[in-house]
Amino acid sequence: MKNASDWREILADSVTTPTELARRTGWDVRGLGEVTARYPMRINPYYLGLIEGPGDPLYRQAVPDFSELHDHLCPADPLAEEALSPTPAIVHKYPDRVLFLVHGRCAMYCRFCTRKRKVGTMEMSLSDEALRAGIDYIARTPQVRDVLVSGGDPLLLDDDRLDRILSALRAIPTVEIIRIGTRVPCTLPMRVTEDLAHMLGRHHPLYINTHFNHPRELTSEAAAACGRLAAAGIPLGCQTVLLRGVNDDAATMRSLMRGLLKMRVKPYYLFQGDLAKGTDHFRVPVDQGLAIMRSLIGHLSGMAVPTFAVDAPGGGGKIPLTPEYIISKGRELVFRNYEGRVCRYIDAG
Repeated sequence: MKNASDWREILADSVTTPTELARRTGWDVRGLGEVTARYPMRINPYYLGLIEGPGDPLYRQAVPDFSELHDHLCPADPLAEEALSPTPAIVHKYPDRVLFLVHGRCAMYCRFCTRKRKVGTMEMSLSDEALRAGIDYIARTPQVRDVLVSGGDPLLLDDDRLDRILSALRAIPTVEIIRIGTRVPCTLPMRVTEDLAHMLGRHHPLYINTHFNHPRELTSEAAAACGRLAAAGIPLGCQTVLLRGVNDDAATMRSLMRGLLKMRVKPYYLFQGDLAKGTDHFRVPVDQGLAIMRSLIGHLSGMAVPTFAVDAPGGGGKIPLTPEYIISKGRELVFRNYEGRVCRYIDAG
């Protein structure tokens, strides 16, 4: 690996073709050029070094699969983001908050990405004009109080450029909360420098939701990155995706959630996989997700239990999915607890 202190060198040394991946690892990835021609690949040396071999949970997230080209069920834009975009950089789904896309690339192109139709391609190229139009839209839409800065990955921007974007948002009187969505603490943690954390800490109230899917991603480097952000006063949450062959069992999910809390990251959402074209092979039955939630609730601290949710197709928004505990509801609430024991509660009159 390049100098671990220079994240730009590490990112520049990323694997982007099956030929190069085979040369560095010896893995048989013949024919995958057809997949990467449609859905780009980028695996930086840090994350590549965490993969033990073909088929393991980290390999599945990072290395292309022929199944991506044979998904005949899922649409390209399952959340109808294009239809909800008043400007190229804005997705306005909820009344009081918007998604602000500020960068088109990531430190690694996750094979299950909701925006894989365009992330890493020219279609996701965001000009200065598009970013200005996004800022202008937020400024003239006073009901927007909460801005989620995303992409691509915003933390791949240079500190100064990201600082200017956040400063422009902070200058809008009606913007109360800024959130950043990033997988960098997981996929390229050395990007989270002391300088970056200090800069971000100037824009409070600011929150970061990051994204870990497997306990092996909770490395000492990732813990250090999250520690730097937390030390800057930034609350950290994690948005995990339920993925077939990655984390679709109770033991893995428990280990992941416990490990996140140890790194000062609050499990926030566990997402049912989106219906994004090229990702159907990752999707897990909802009942299996509910069973995993039953294995968490009551068996882990409530701090370690995320909200299981599906982002409704067509722009319907996030809907919580909760295991059923209620047996009957009247003057007396009858339910089962996490152990299966029947309990009763007298309702208020």
